Amino acid sequence: MKKIEAVIRPNMLEDVKNALDKFGISGLTITQVIGCGLQKGHTGVYRGQEMSINLLPKIKLEIVIKKELLEDVLEVISEAAKTGQVGDGKIFVFDVVDAIRIRTNERGRNSLS
Repeated sequence: MKKIEAVIRPNMLEDVKNALDKFGISGLTITQVIGCGLQKGHTGVYRGQEMSINLLPKIKLEIVIKKELLEDVLEVISEAAKTGQVGDGKIFVFDVVDAIRIRTNERGRNSLS
């Protein structure tokens, strides 16, 4: 099993969700986060003072899938979240040792479907 964490632009969330749904992925966790990377934020004015705003709002998607689906799901997320501009986000992939469906006590791959 693999866990995918994708940090994307907030305005791309619906596109990514729709693309994942069309692919058959329905289980995901979404978190509103803030962070910075190459985009470096922007300069704004607050109460007459110019301020550097380097932590920008992002969305973090977390998905656990069967490893056979990994490359396809990575492509689905990348294509749906891509604008071609700095700040499109990052995708991280982790190994998942085990998963347990609390309701039924199913473990491993069986807990995902």
